Amino acid sequence: MTHKHFKIILVTLLCLCGKEISAKKIEVQSPDGKLKVNIELKDKIYYSIYSGKDLLLDNCSLSMILNNEVLGEQPKLQAMKRGKIDESIKREIPLKNAIVENHCNTLYLKMRGNYAIEFRVFNKGLAYRFITNKKGEIEIMGENFAIHFPADYLAHLSQPDGFKTSYEYPYTHVRTKDYKHTDRMSYLPVLLETDKQYKILISEADLQDYPCMFLQSTGNNGMQSLFPKCPLEFGEDGDRSLKILKEADYIAKTSGKRNFPWRFFVISDNDKDIVANEMVYILSSPCELEDYSWIKPGQVSWEWWHDARLYGVDFRSGYNMDSYKYYIDFASTFGIPYIIMDEGWAKSTRDPFTPNPTIDLQELIKYGRERNVKIVLWLTWLTVENHFDLFKTFADWGIAGVKIDFMDRSDQWMVNYYERVAKEAAKHKLFVDFHGSFKPAGLERRYPNVLSYEAVVGMEMGKRCDPSNNIWLPFIRNAVGPMDFTPGAMCNVHPEENNFDIWTHKNAGASGTRAYQMALYVVFESGLQMMSDSPTLYYRERPCADFIADIPVVWDETRVLEAKLGEYVVVARRSGNKWFIGGITNGDPRTVTVDLDFLAPNRIFHLTGFSDGMNADRWAMDYVRQETDICSTTVLTLKLARNGGYVGMIE
Repeated sequence: MTHKHFKIILVTLLCLCGKEISAKKIEVQSPDGKLKVNIELKDKIYYSIYSGKDLLLDNCSLSMILNNEVLGEQPKLQAMKRGKIDESIKREIPLKNAIVENHCNTLYLKMRGNYAIEFRVFNKGLAYRFITNKKGEIEIMGENFAIHFPADYLAHLSQPDGFKTSYEYPYTHVRTKDYKHTDRMSYLPVLLETDKQYKILISEADLQDYPCMFLQSTGNNGMQSLFPKCPLEFGEDGDRSLKILKEADYIAKTSGKRNFPWRFFVISDNDKDIVANEMVYILSSPCELEDYSWIKPGQVSWEWWHDARLYGVDFRSGYNMDSYKYYIDFASTFGIPYIIMDEGWAKSTRDPFTPNPTIDLQELIKYGRERNVKIVLWLTWLTVENHFDLFKTFADWGIAGVKIDFMDRSDQWMVNYYERVAKEAAKHKLFVDFHGSFKPAGLERRYPNVLSYEAVVGMEMGKRCDPSNNIWLPFIRNAVGPMDFTPGAMCNVHPEENNFDIWTHKNAGASGTRAYQMALYVVFESGLQMMSDSPTLYYRERPCADFIADIPVVWDETRVLEAKLGEYVVVARRSGNKWFIGGITNGDPRTVTVDLDFLAPNRIFHLTGFSDGMNADRWAMDYVRQETDICSTTVLTLKLARNGGYVGMIE
């Protein structure tokens, strides 16, 4: 690919074909020498992680269990290579940065038995993966990712009731010494707070032809992996799912010659580094599309959250032609490139080709085209699976992309389904938003037409969506990739006042102040960013709506200005010559000061900002719009109400 500039150096230290190396202890460090991994080859492959002299993880082990052997058990080292990677990557869809820096030291351990372990150690983290070189297919019965904590840590988890999950659980906060083996597991990412101010974010990257990893307690101040089994037979289970009738005894059947997913740790004593990391992108396989210029991220008007309820109009609102034309007109007025037609546009959720009788889809497509607005269609994953030819049909119609929902699984079959969808959609120049999905794990780099994933307790969850939970998202969920949170509420309340029922759509409103809702467009990352509320309210709240509509969804540069885990975060993002600042807090009011030294020196800039009003702590709708001149030496003081925020544009 011509869009990358890089330098990769590998130095072979030991390479003795067919012989074993007696090395028992091996060390690899980060480029700055601060982070260190000590590897020991004993009955298993063990490793410990240090930052300086601080021991962060100790006596960790790794192995992969095949149907006829265990890789990593009684390991015999045959060759060892050390190297470094020094590259700058031009990101295809710059959701965080246009240029991504990748600098690390590498260690490749070739073992007897036709497998290897590769480590990469960065200044702010590390990763490892299995590599196998075996004939034919192999059955993987399990993989052991086992970590141990040298002290009592605080773990931030999302704990579902089982492997069938939509990844929509709020965070729980558990002391690791109190976390029992019988307690519920957690899906990834998992965040750890150590006893020495370090934070450790754990997740996976380059996930292909393999199930998602979950973590559970070892019962001894540690965590270990577990995986869903590979499904073999399915049965009917309504219009949007299948029952798994039979599972294999293995978690994956796959090629014997392959690279397995990376298991990675983002590690820092500065909370800002957790938010700013690009680890998933760095570790995932390069883009497979020769041409991705047709992919156009952007904002989208969405009718489902508020149930297509409009007022002050001369027609009956709902999932009908007059309403959808109103949405298209709204999007056109505000320069929004897309509208979503969510559940309700089709006559049946099982049939992707027949709109409901109140809709002439071809007329709407034409109406939108005349106004520079394209349509995105919602579908269940099962309907897509049963009608895989719909991508060609939709492309012929002029549809821009699809929102696919209710996967609710992350076994090998479903992981492969995501890739099949992304590949087929790209073939027909359609983008994809995965809803009811697992978290990002690298597919979005290989197929950048994958613009977003849900896997979050987002705003559509009504009163379950609380700023005290949301404040963790930049540090955990959004730290691994794009997130379909669906912000933009113009009816703002505090959590104790939130009565929004997602099933009846009564009292559509969201917790957090007005400035908080607006700030989410800068703080949260998504290639398809919703404007979730009714166009009627956006017209009524024109100053706020105009500002939101001007916020990009792709960025040349991102800087985390201030961050404290679970309390607040302030992010600055640049698009061209404009900077946007977004800050949010939890349920506590606070004052945060930020330096603007990232601005060009010796210049005067204009700042337009929206902040919490004097009474925002009581009336969440209260906000203040301000304009002022600033420069690189300005110190910006943000007064955030409880559940509050700030957003500003610098030009």
